[in-house]
Amino acid sequence: MTSPSFVPSEAFFTRGSGRHKNKLQSFELALREAGIEKCNLVRVSSILPAGCKIIEPEIGLEKLAAGQITFCVLAEAATNEPSRLIGAGIGLARPAEGHQYGYISEHHGFGMTELKLADYVEDMAATMLATTLGIEFDPETAYDERKEIYRMSGKIVETQACVQTAEGEDDDLWTTVVSAAVFSA
Repeated sequence: MTSPSFVPSEAFFTRGSGRHKNKLQSFELALREAGIEKCNLVRVSSILPAGCKIIEPEIGLEKLAAGQITFCVLAEAATNEPSRLIGAGIGLARPAEGHQYGYISEHHGFGMTELKLADYVEDMAATMLATTLGIEFDPETAYDERKEIYRMSGKIVETQACVQTAEGEDDDLWTTVVSAAVFSA
């Protein structure tokens, strides 16, 4: 007997940041700003199912119930160091062919601006998808050049990023950032 499988039909992207003297509460405040604090989050890896529709966060958040088991790709970073730049980002690459799955990437770290982080996670997702689709490219070339190759191949229809950055506070506070791709049925 096989167990029923859950293949999400919708996904949305959200992000948030939080500050508090306690690290855990800083994380909860970041989830609260992202709108997903009431969910029991289950981290999953990076596949966007074929045919999965990307919806607006406001629509997706309305569908969530308190205590719901919620699958997501989650990136998070935290610091209690003054002025330290932290970031969490999610990237997406969707194939042109509706029967093909896409990729979601996540990254969290230090010292990357919002723009650099967005390019980085978008690049990772697009590169993973490109290798799956057999698009030939030189991985050593700049992302802007590879992006043009991906676009011209006609095999990748869309890339996007959802990122959150923040600097650590000076008042012994924890700063946490989150970014998530949240799945729903």
